[in-house]
Amino acid sequence: MAPATLQGAERTEASPAMEDPGARTTEQWSPTSEELASVRTTVARLKAAYPSVDADTVEATVKAAYDSFRQARVRKYVPILAERRSRKALAAGSTPDVTGRGER
Repeated sequence: MAPATLQGAERTEASPAMEDPGARTTEQWSPTSEELASVRTTVARLKAAYPSVDADTVEATVKAAYDSFRQARVRKYVPILAERRSRKALAAGSTPDVTGRGER
């Protein structure tokens, strides 16, 4: 940036520009009604796609996948990303990572 564009801008340690965007906050994620509908749709679609997998396992896998994106600021792509993560886990035969420390 040119020095002129920063002229007059105040920077402090607490300014939003200096905060770590990846830092975890203590805020509780509360899904919108659209996100809840998307979770139900994803669970139904994956139960049909993986009939040999227990329904509770499919549901837990989808919930864990959505939970891993709870801090995402752009919510538009969360449903497709969560479904892809769920499909990958179910195809691999793994159980959901409820700690949220899985791959990203």
